[in-house]
Amino acid sequence: MSSEPKHRRISRELMAELASGKFAPSGRLPSESQLVTRYGVSRPTVARALRDLQDQGLIERRVGSGSFVTSRSAAVPQGIRHLGLLIPGLGTFEFFEAVCGELAGLARIHEYGLFWGGGSLAGAQVNASIQSTEDICDQFVRRQVSGVFFAPAELTSDAENLNRRVTDRLRKEGIAVVLLDRDVTPFPARSEFDLVGVDNLAGGFALADHLLKLGSRRLGFAARPHAASTVAGRIAGAREAIIRHGLPVPQNFVLSGDPHDRALIRELTGKNKPDALLCANDHFAAELLQALAREGVQVPRDLRVVGFDDVRYATLLSVPLTTIHQPCREIAATAFKAMLDRIADPALAPRSLVLSPRLVVRESCGAYLPGRADR
Repeated sequence: MSSEPKHRRISRELMAELASGKFAPSGRLPSESQLVTRYGVSRPTVARALRDLQDQGLIERRVGSGSFVTSRSAAVPQGIRHLGLLIPGLGTFEFFEAVCGELAGLARIHEYGLFWGGGSLAGAQVNASIQSTEDICDQFVRRQVSGVFFAPAELTSDAENLNRRVTDRLRKEGIAVVLLDRDVTPFPARSEFDLVGVDNLAGGFALADHLLKLGSRRLGFAARPHAASTVAGRIAGAREAIIRHGLPVPQNFVLSGDPHDRALIRELTGKNKPDALLCANDHFAAELLQALAREGVQVPRDLRVVGFDDVRYATLLSVPLTTIHQPCREIAATAFKAMLDRIADPALAPRSLVLSPRLVVRESCGAYLPGRADR
């Protein structure tokens, strides 16, 4: 379970909203009562979070009026250096929200202005979202940002082309690029851009190795179509664990589909069903747990399930989720340092800055089932 204090989480999320300009033009933040309701915490916890933001000079608290964005936070002074955040699907993935919140704080500390941009690439608005991603890139160019943190798009067949168009445009304009979490090229190839993220190969290996030690013998890996290159790394790591245990990799090891698609559920409950399932990320695993419950499949008794990311709700699911923890704060700090290095010396060789994953064991993997001793 994450050890992050509640007040720290609240201040981090509010900091991200400050950076995105959410409270413009009035500059007024929600009241303490509204924040208590929003986060389900006590008033002292909210007060502590607001005090943290006040100590950083981001807000001012006016007796009888509330909390307001400071002039320093609300407007970027003329001549200040700027960075951009380009995160398609930002509102969908909690992992990126956490990383971007940390980056916003680091930008303030280093006296950089930060422009925020993102959009969803799933569902019926795919084409419009692709266009908005390129539009945001154009805005960054017009604003002459020094660098852009870019999390390449996924979940659409045109994602690779989109990612290349964006990075080629930024490079042509002389704008530094640091990739977050994933590359613009399919795994295991590497592009010419700096990349900061967790070791996905090691993470996939750790999850599969854990399940195999618990006694699972037929693993499966489930992901949505056109998933990011990070998922391919996790799949490769899981395959290696199976081979190391002297087992054959199942012919239908990789299962591609939507967690609410009954065809996928049939594969998970049919004749050649897996006895344990690795999910591309916690979001996929959470939706899958709901779908399995509707079909009467009990996790972990009937099927062991694990995720990847260790987002906040992983502990709040009907069956708490075994997963891989991504160190968001460390990823953000490493990415920001990489950006400063890249701006200072554009001729640096491209770097892969990989952080170590950490296995978090909870109930969904079956580790705590009666009579299921760890092998």
